[in-house]
Amino acid sequence: MRMRIALMDDYQHVALTSADWSRLPADCRVEVFHDSVTDVDALAQRLEDFEIVMALRERAPFPAALLERLPKLKMIASVGPRNAAVDVAAATRLGIIVTFTSGGPDSTSELTWGLILCLARHIPEEHAALRSGSWQTTVGLELAGRTLGVIGLGHIGGRVATVGKAFGMRVVAWSANLTEARCQEIGAEKVSLERLLETSDMVTIHTRLSDRTRGLLGAKQLAMMKPTAYLINTSRGPIVDRTALLEALRAKRIAGAGLDVFDKEPALDDPLVHLSNVVVTPHLGYVTADVLKAFYGQTLENILAYLEKGRPDNVLNPEVLGNIR
Repeated sequence: MRMRIALMDDYQHVALTSADWSRLPADCRVEVFHDSVTDVDALAQRLEDFEIVMALRERAPFPAALLERLPKLKMIASVGPRNAAVDVAAATRLGIIVTFTSGGPDSTSELTWGLILCLARHIPEEHAALRSGSWQTTVGLELAGRTLGVIGLGHIGGRVATVGKAFGMRVVAWSANLTEARCQEIGAEKVSLERLLETSDMVTIHTRLSDRTRGLLGAKQLAMMKPTAYLINTSRGPIVDRTALLEALRAKRIAGAGLDVFDKEPALDDPLVHLSNVVVTPHLGYVTADVLKAFYGQTLENILAYLEKGRPDNVLNPEVLGNIR
């Protein structure tokens, strides 16, 4: 019987060249989908005959309502250490293995600094102006001597903070469980969230999306920021209240924002994308050739392990191994 494997959401058409899929047994058929589909009915119809599906981060949702309609599905090969779009509890209940891969912090921290520099020096505006025949239309600001506020000082936040120090910035940090030891390790000053928002020239978010952090920055918190300050979010869109952010940006209560993530993605119709004081990228934090090769390569290894021994090593729900479909 032929094993069908779906590689989802390959926007850049790199899935087949990012790993050696010829290593799969001859009876495996790999199919690649390049478009974005989020509707449960459409996904159920598309995936009904697949035994293995690769879920590329949060591009396609895998809620219980979808998983219950995929009786042939035996394994979700998710990428990264976690995937909020996959209902792992439902998968476990249904006997579906969910595997994971590792993920590095470099790509997202580097993109964060790309957004910060674009905001500070108005790079997108000057690029467009020069191409249209204008010369020097804005005045930028130097980062040296200014304050960088880092919300979440984990792997990514720590790297962002280290670069901020190299630019000569004062770095302040906050998260719910942040320790003085971690701040000393990075060279950041531990402050309250209120103090961070009140004093920072650049506020950058690097905390996970959870029930505790959803809506962490709302109208009250955004009002604490300086009118000359910028907000950068390369983590997850819902950490910031979208309506409050729209209002603050439209009213110029903050200088602007650099956004790589949105509440709903793709965010082609989101008003945030079209504001003049916002620099936007389409969730590119992890989208580099290096990261994608690691994701696809490790996914291939997980699939091979499943096919060869039925028990992949990198499983998010190991309790399901005794109840495999």
